[in-house]
Amino acid sequence: MADLDIQRETLEMDVLFVGAGPANLSAAIHLQNLIAAHNAQSDSKLEPQIAILEKGQRVGDHLLSGAILDPIALRELVPDFKDQGCPIEAEVTAESLYFLTRRFHFRFPLVPPPMQNHGNYIISLNKFGAWLGKLAEERGVNIFTGFAGAAMLLDGQKVVGVRTDDKGLDKHGRPKPNFEPGMNIRAKVTVLGEGPRGSLTKEIVRRLNLDSGCNPQSYETGVKELWEIPAGRIKKGTVIHTIGFPLPADIYGGSWIYAMSDTLLSVGFVTALDAEDPTNDPHFNLQKFKTHPFVRRLLEGGKMVGYGAKTISGGGYFSMPRLYADGLLLTGESGGFLNMMRLKGIHLAMKSGMLAAETIFEALKRNDFSAQTLKLYDEKFQASWAKKRALSLSQLPASLQLRTLLWHDTRWGTNASGRQNSQRPLAA
Repeated sequence: MADLDIQRETLEMDVLFVGAGPANLSAAIHLQNLIAAHNAQSDSKLEPQIAILEKGQRVGDHLLSGAILDPIALRELVPDFKDQGCPIEAEVTAESLYFLTRRFHFRFPLVPPPMQNHGNYIISLNKFGAWLGKLAEERGVNIFTGFAGAAMLLDGQKVVGVRTDDKGLDKHGRPKPNFEPGMNIRAKVTVLGEGPRGSLTKEIVRRLNLDSGCNPQSYETGVKELWEIPAGRIKKGTVIHTIGFPLPADIYGGSWIYAMSDTLLSVGFVTALDAEDPTNDPHFNLQKFKTHPFVRRLLEGGKMVGYGAKTISGGGYFSMPRLYADGLLLTGESGGFLNMMRLKGIHLAMKSGMLAAETIFEALKRNDFSAQTLKLYDEKFQASWAKKRALSLSQLPASLQLRTLLWHDTRWGTNASGRQNSQRPLAA
């Protein structure tokens, strides 16, 4: 059936966030805080309609990660986050890095600085996202759950909103009796925070050529399980990372074991997707990893209570697309904000959202949502601590740079502008 035959409703918003992850939730919260402070001091009130579009039935349903949270951005966004009930499972109290052979394990004498986690928190990203969603709703943000973005709405090269998915289609895409057409949500500025490989992000990056002059993005798959184990084997707050088994030396990857409590473990394995071996299987790699005696002793007699997998965008700073266009901003992993060297991205996603919010706030005051105004987002990023951390590899001692190269299976090269760069250790 042609789309012209479908009568679609149109909803007018000022700001539309697509994806209720840490980036866009932080953006919505920060934007409402800025607007509230402005309205308290100015006679020219700002009262924009702000909405978040989320495909999950609940905020947090599609959030999956290890996860260790560096609280730097959280402290900026919600200084009293503990008093506000932030769901923290444990503070990191012990950490170690191991190299695994098929039968043995060898502990590194020190944990390299990029992987040190004292002062960070072990969290459930699902619970954390739900908590951020609650804070956003308390500030008057509309969150539409159960609706996926199906297509971008454009006026020439300008983004003007998003079309949501049609409901009630059969397996051939034909309408059933319960068919409900998606609606057109039009907005002055649309913020894509879909995570890695988001369908709308792929569409608009290609259409607007936002990746011109960038390195190709590279990807990993992180596979995770939650295990309930007998007490007494590990202490709450313990963080363990491993490299080596079951991967050969020419395939990048490694594992994590995070003790969320004395009896609940987050166990996961990351495998690069650019390996030359076509039989390389990220899911099977986790199962092989669990057969190692070091891991088996932790899990024996326990019970798996959760499972999931997630794509990770690991290309780094030089693989980031242009973050803005007319009526458009990219946040979180949609914009490549992930520090693969530190195995972290939540804090960078949150900071990207906050910088996007500050840019949107200026655009609302000017009533100008052109690329000329929205490029302030990239300027803010370049001047922020997020950029400084993105380029932190060049500031490391040579010995640690070598470790990073070994850990990340680095391929040194030159980007399109002729600057020397790495496709993996530099991370935005």
